[in-house]
Formats: sequence, structure tokens, C-alpha cells
Amino acid sequence: MSNTKTRPDPRLRLFCEGDLGPDRAVVITSGQNHHLHTVLRARAGQQVLLFNGRDGEWLASIRATESRRTTLLTDHQTRPQAGLPDIWLVFSPLTRDRTHYAVEKATELGVARICPVTMTRTRPRRIVPERLRAVAIGAAQQCGGLAVPEISHPQPLDSLLTHWPAGRTLFHCDETLTDRPCDPYALAHAGPRAVLIGPEGGLDPGERAMLHDCDFTHPVSLGPRILRAETALVCALTLMNVLPSAAGVGTPA
Repeated sequence: MSNTKTRPDPRLRLFCEGDLGPDRAVVITSGQNHHLHTVLRARAGQQVLLFNGRDGEWLASIRATESRRTTLLTDHQTRPQAGLPDIWLVFSPLTRDRTHYAVEKATELGVARICPVTMTRTRPRRIVPERLRAVAIGAAQQCGGLAVPEISHPQPLDSLLTHWPAGRTLFHCDETLTDRPCDPYALAHAGPRAVLIGPEGGLDPGERAMLHDCDFTHPVSLGPRILRAETALVCALTLMNVLPSAAGVGTPA
């Protein structure tokens, strides 16, 4: 008989809030318990990969199931903890489904923080950070991530700029700069950085001037076409994150 350990179904992967370590009992409740049983259809005895954003990824087995809680016992660590790229996403909220799509794709591509920001042309939306965090958790579970980005509370653009942290470059995508394509490696190697994706309808002239007056901002173009906000988001984060890795150049931890 082979001694090779059975590899768990990659779908059985769950984020948990509690600490992880060897031979530790982990209790799952609420929405994660529902996801484990209703969506993943896990049963007692099955193996599950757990992560919490601090202790790496651990293999655990389901020991006991109840209607509102599940108890798992950890076995061994399958991957050590890795940091998220030091990239922030700043974006104007869209419709509910498109906002969730933006958060999902940002999590998959790799960001440390997601900052919803209201601008002149932002359509009124009710943003619930806890709901966006749930979307980010689902994306991290699916894509194999080891951490979940922080979700900030919505704030106006001028407030964001006033309290912007020193040493972090803010690249704002400007659809009027079609004749000035960006240098992808400038975006990728700017140190701590963020990308701003404006609302449907683009930046207001006053907002463009406000951004221009800040010494930590830099306008960029994503090409000659006017992109939907969620498309621009994916393009910008790919330039910042994925292309350097593909070329053998690591992104910041």
C-alpha cells in the first residue's frame, strides 16, 4: 500500500478567522459553514484546506458536523504564509454585480487593499464593506490565495487624497491620454503603489486637476480605446502584477 498522502479536492478550500497550527481544532460557523456543506457538499471525514491570512495553508479533516457549525482538526501545513503585493485598488463603485466582479478580479490578481471612493460622476451606491469582504474571501478560496485584501470604507476622493500615505504612488487611469501609452514596467516597479479607476463617464475636469496637483499621483493611459471600468481595472492590475512575474521579475511581498 502506498504511503502517499491523499491530495484533497482543490474545491474544498476554506478561509477561517481562527488561528491555525498542528493538531488544532477549528470551528466553522455562519456563512462559511453554509458554504462548506451546501456549496462544497463536504461531509465528515473529508479533507479541507484552511487558510486565515496569517498562518499559511493547512490540511484539516472534518471531525464533526452540526446544523450551524463544523469542527475540523488540522494535520500539517501545506504552504507557508506569503504576503500580498503592495498594491492598492482605488475605484468608483459600479452596479452591484460589476462592483462584486471588480473585487473578485482584484483579489485574484493580487492587491493588499481595496478602497471604494466616491467621485463627481459616481452613481449613488450602497457599499457594504462586509459584503465586499465576503466576495474577496470567495475569490481567495477559489484562486488559491493565502490572504484576503483589506476592504476600506467608502470615502470621497478629496478625503482620500488629503490623507494619502507618504511614499505610495497613485497611478490614475485617464482616458484622455490615448497618445501617451504607459510603460508597464514603470507601473510594476514604482514601490508601494495604487491604481485609481474612475466612474462611468470618466474623471470630472475638477478631479483631474485635483489629481494633477498632488505630487504623489501619475496619470496613465491604457490604450486608445475607452474601456469599461472593470476592464480597465483588470488591465491596470495585470500590468502592475502579472506581467513582471511572467518575465521573471518578482512583485513586492
